[in-house]
Amino acid sequence: LEISKTARMLAVAGDETRFKILNFMFQKKKACVSDIASAVGMTIGCISHHLQIMRDNGFFETKREGNNICYTLVESSFNKKLKKIITN
Repeated sequence: LEISKTARMLAVAGDETRFKILNFMFQKKKACVSDIASAVGMTIGCISHHLQIMRDNGFFETKREGNNICYTLVESSFNKKLKKIITN
């Protein structure tokens, strides 16, 4: 990754709420917004906002399943390194 992209991704991941989301998602790999909101203890609207930012920065991919939008972690070297930091 180029330095500016790495710095931006670290800034995105460094937010406390997004850190909690990543911690949850590293365990689950795939989850719908309502499940993430419940696990993190925040509203769906708030979590959706954070997930959108994270998706836009390459952390997640989305897929609609009925009325739900589900998020899946992108398999990237950045996410793998971040997982080691967060889950230790």
